[in-house]
Formats: sequence, C-alpha cells, structure tokens
Amino acid sequence: MNRLAARLRRGCVAAARLPMPMPMLSCLLLSAAAAVTAAAQPAPATRVDPVVVTGNPLGRDDASRPAVVLAGDALVMRRAGTLGETLDGLPGVAGSGFGANASRPVIRGLDGDRIRLLDNGSGLVDASNLSFDHAVAIDPLVVERVEVLRGPAALLYGGNATGGVVNVLDNRIPREPAAGLAGRAEVRLGGAASERAGAVVLDGGAGGLAWHADVAGRRSGDLRTPRFTPLADGQPLAPASRARNSASSSRAGAVGAGWVSVSGHAGVSLDRMDHDYGVTVEPDVTIRLLRERAAFAGEWRALPGPLASVSLKASRTRYAHEEVEGSGEVGTRFASKGDEWRAELRHRPLAGLEGVLGLQGERLDFSALGEEAFVPGTATRSHAVFLLEEFRLGSATFSAGLRRERVTVSSDGDAPDAEEPRFGQPRSRRFSPGSASLAVRLDLGGGWQASGSLGRTERAPAYHELHANGLHLATAAYEVGDPDLGTERSRHVEFGLAFRGGGGRVAVNVFTTRFARYIALRDTGNVVAIPAEEPGEPATEVPEYRFEGVRARLSGAEIEAATTLAPAGVPLRLSATLDLVRGDDLDRREPLPRLPPLRLRVGVAWTLGATTLGTDLRHAARQGRVPATDTATPAATVLDLWARGRFEAVPGLSWHARLGNATDELAFNAAAVASVRGLSPAAGRSLAAGVQWRW
Repeated sequence: MNRLAARLRRGCVAAARLPMPMPMLSCLLLSAAAAVTAAAQPAPATRVDPVVVTGNPLGRDDASRPAVVLAGDALVMRRAGTLGETLDGLPGVAGSGFGANASRPVIRGLDGDRIRLLDNGSGLVDASNLSFDHAVAIDPLVVERVEVLRGPAALLYGGNATGGVVNVLDNRIPREPAAGLAGRAEVRLGGAASERAGAVVLDGGAGGLAWHADVAGRRSGDLRTPRFTPLADGQPLAPASRARNSASSSRAGAVGAGWVSVSGHAGVSLDRMDHDYGVTVEPDVTIRLLRERAAFAGEWRALPGPLASVSLKASRTRYAHEEVEGSGEVGTRFASKGDEWRAELRHRPLAGLEGVLGLQGERLDFSALGEEAFVPGTATRSHAVFLLEEFRLGSATFSAGLRRERVTVSSDGDAPDAEEPRFGQPRSRRFSPGSASLAVRLDLGGGWQASGSLGRTERAPAYHELHANGLHLATAAYEVGDPDLGTERSRHVEFGLAFRGGGGRVAVNVFTTRFARYIALRDTGNVVAIPAEEPGEPATEVPEYRFEGVRARLSGAEIEAATTLAPAGVPLRLSATLDLVRGDDLDRREPLPRLPPLRLRVGVAWTLGATTLGTDLRHAARQGRVPATDTATPAATVLDLWARGRFEAVPGLSWHARLGNATDELAFNAAAVASVRGLSPAAGRSLAAGVQWRW
C-alpha cells in the first residue's frame, strides 16, 4: 500500500444560469432561421443528404431528430487518437478527456454507464465505463461512419442509453454487393503528439461472396501543450509544456466475409486490437489493453407474409488490460468476457401501424486482480424485449414504444484467501427496468419539421455502483458502492424544430431530464487513511466517495445552422453550433460535476476547384457552476485552420492538413475528472497532415 500512497501523493453565458433557456433560444432560433432561410434562396441547388441513422430500426429520414452522422471527408478531418476526442465539439457532445489516450463521449452532460457505445449495432465490451483512465477499445482509423444519437435511446438499447448512443460502423461484415477489389489506404503524421499512423482497408468479392480485411497502427509521443503549471493532488508542480506519460502505441486488424444480395446479407468477422498507453496521473504506469471480438450479422428483406425484414446480430468479446508499473510488475489486471445477441423483426403496415419487435440478451463476466482492484469479480446478465410502432396521420407521424428488461448483477465477494477482505460474501441482485416513450413529428412544409417527445427510463445499477470498495487512483478517492441501490429512474421531455433545403439547414433542440433517482458518486466529507507498508512512513488520507441515489435535473439546448453561399461564383460554406447544459443535484442544491460549459463553434469553408480551405473557431465559456469539491474551469477560445484537396493526376488520391490551436491557447476540459484536468490541458499549436487513397 505504500506504493499506492506514494503515487497518490504525486499523482450567451447568462442564459446558462436558467434551467430552461427559452428566452435566449427564442431569439437565436428566430434569427438563425431567418438567416438560413434568406441565405438559402440565392444559393445554388445543393443536395443535402438525408440523415438516416441505423439506431432507428425503421430507417426514417428525420431532420428534427437530435442526431449527427460523421462520414467521408468530415470524419477524415476529425479523426483523432480516441473516440471521445474524435466526437468532442459536435453539438451536445464532449469528451471525458483523461489525458491524451482515454476519452469517452459525454452527451448532454451524461457519461459512463448512461452512454451506450455500439460496435456495428452491438454493445462494446471494455472497461471504459468503470474508470476514466480506461480507453475505449475502438481505433477511429478503421471506422467508416459514426452515428451519434443525443438523448434517451433506452427503448432500443436499454437503460445504459439514458443519455444517448454512439454507433461506430465499419465494413468488417460486408453489407453491400462487391465486384472486384476496392479499398483505401491512409497515412497521418504530426500533431501535438507527433503521431505516426496508418491504415489499409480492403473490400472485395464476386458472385454474392464479399470479404473484408483491414490493418491499422498508431504511435505517438507525449502530448505537447501550451506552457502551464501542472497540478497534482491540488499541489503545483514544475512548469511544463507536455502532458507527462501520455505516449501510446496501438495495433488493430480484422477479417470478415459473408454472403450479400439485394435481398439481404449474412456474414462473420474477427478482429483484434492491442493498445499500450501511459496514464497521466500515474507517471510510472502503462496500460496494456487487448480486445478480441467475433461477430455475426445478418438481415433478410422482402420476406413473404407479415414480416418485412428480420435482422440478427451476435458477438463475443474478450477484453483484458494490465496496469504495468515502471519496474515491469503488473499491478492490476482487469478482464471481461461479454456475449450479446439481438433480433429485430419488422412487420409490414397493419391497420396503419408500422413497427419493429426486438429481443436482446447480454452477459458480462468481469474480474479485477491486484492491489488496485476496487471492484470484486462480478457477473451481469440481462434480457429484454421491446416494441416500437409508428402511425402516420396526414403530415404527422406518431410513434410509441415500450421496453422491459430483466437484469441480474452478482458479486463474487472476497476471495477465501483475501488478506484485506472488503467485498463481503457473494451476493446477487435482480432488477426489472422498464422504459416507455411517445413522440410526434410534424412536416410543416417548405423544408420545416417539428418534433416533440417524452419518455420514462429506468437503468439497473452497474456492478461498480453496487460493489465498489477501494482506492480508485483515477479519481484520487476511496469509492464505496451501495449493494442496496434501486434502479435509476428519469423522465425526459424534448422539443425540436428543423429546416433543410436550398443548401441550408437549421436545427434547434430543447430538452429537460428529471431524475427521481440519479446514481451519483458523492463526497461524504469523510477521509480514509491509506496505511504505509514501511514503518515510519505517514499514511495518506483520501476523500471518501459513495454511490447514492439522489434527485437531479439536467436541462439544455443545441442549435445548429449552416448555409452555402456563392459570392463571385466561389462556394462558401458557413456553419455554427451552440450548446449548453445545466445539471443540478436537487437534494444538495448544488451543480452536478463535470458538466461542459456553454460552447460556441463558428466555421467557414471556401472551395476553390479541387481544394477546400477552412477555419473553425471554438469558444468554451467559463464553467463556474461546480460542486463544492471541484474548482472552476476558465474560458478558452481555440482557432483551427485546415485544408483538404485532391491530386487530380491520381484518381482517388486526396490530402488534408490542420493547424490546430493556431494561437496556442491554454484550455482545460471542464468535463474531465479533477484529478487529471490540471495535469493535461488541451493540445498546443501543432501541424498535422495526411494522405488518403481510395480505389
């Protein structure tokens, strides 16, 4: 324990104050709508691709739905070393930002087990929900498309989707007919971490058989930052211009094959990812991560009888990571084995109703071995059935859905030979979460859509919320679970208004979620003494945090607007987004922790022949609404300059470059846990470039 103790010692702003910012939203909505509508009239007729999210089993084109899809050039320009960093800055989306190597998406102020991460529509099995320093086991280099659904999606994916869903898609199981060989190769260099990365993706097939193969690798050094004074345990260290122990390397590869036709597809894939990375709060610790996954997916369309289509998905994942000391000794080993299956049966219109019946099952076995294991071995089993139906009446589309789950969480308790018993006897809890939703979408004509939804969601407590009992170095706290916790319960209301047409678009979403029981990790005010092993060394005192159910409320809004102009015949794309969220612990009457501040982004892009030049200006307001145990995060404004283009002499060959943080602004992440926020600010000024060839 002395090593643990030693490492711990080292290691529109006014509107944001309103629970529901309606006055500011009304003003911005009217001005943005007027500007986009007016600007869209003289613009050249530019086709705007509909957003059809695979998270919606009915595949509807819904402009008012709070969803974002990243693909093509937009994804190439945003690719980063982590999933959270890739998505950070999208409307309503931030990254948890535990240094340069571990960042999970934060949606509307919710993170961890309230955000469902999917790999091609199936649950992602890793340990990123357990601790902020655990990386998401996905390499963005091989991803072809990312879909983000903001707001509750528990109806389709369970209570773990209370805050939203991120679905990462690739072509590892082919879904489209292939003839001959196609693929892409990409190389990326530079950036604040001196990254060297590359990927090759191949797709081929003939006669109904399709196959896929990919390989990717990435290596980076310590993250360069503006000069700052690091804070470890609230104490200043020597000024630095790098985030310590933030280097990483990763390798990934996959193969897949299947049968594909116009009436459906079926196939399998195997993939593996290895990722070694430093942990910023622990200067002598490296994590070695391994994920192996086998998956099956099939869909059959144009069926006779009442069913229009049937889809099946199944996956098995083996995940492990080791936390390695500077001496080479493995301090703690986490391991998970997870299985998931999912079936969706979409029926033909019946009495005006069109919908889907779904069945889902999951099992997760988790173990943690070593001196830093603060959670016992656990087994989680869940089964669910859901029904979603739509009904059209004139220009209105109504939808309603129900979901019922059965979740069992079992703890192994202490090992018989445990030197320091902490977890007690084996114990099992059973939960029956339910979810329901109602929604309406109105086509107002002229490219306008309006929507409204309300829902009720329940989430079973996660294994660590029930059974944690130990020092958690990532949060610099002693965390204690509550094995008697009940389900987390919330109610959600949302309104949306969107315009799309003539090269322009605008979308506004306003929401509020009220939790009757929000499972929060709260400071008890007590301290826990971590004894030293060597005589004469002082014990280290750390704060005690407990998982408790509290009343809470989150409210906020997102505004997006974009239009295309053509002054002097040169296409000019203007875009802007604004988002804000406010969260309160209603029992303690204080803000919820780690909420992103009000954020504004303005972008301009000029297209000159085969080249596009652009700027992005991102402003994050000061986040001063923090609980008593946290500190305010100052405001920051970051300017990025970028360019992309094509080599016309070589079909399919393109290039891209970005000058990030051109003014070398010092910026900190309010959504990051306090133990790492003062050690790892955002990247400093840096130049990155890449080349991609598609054929």
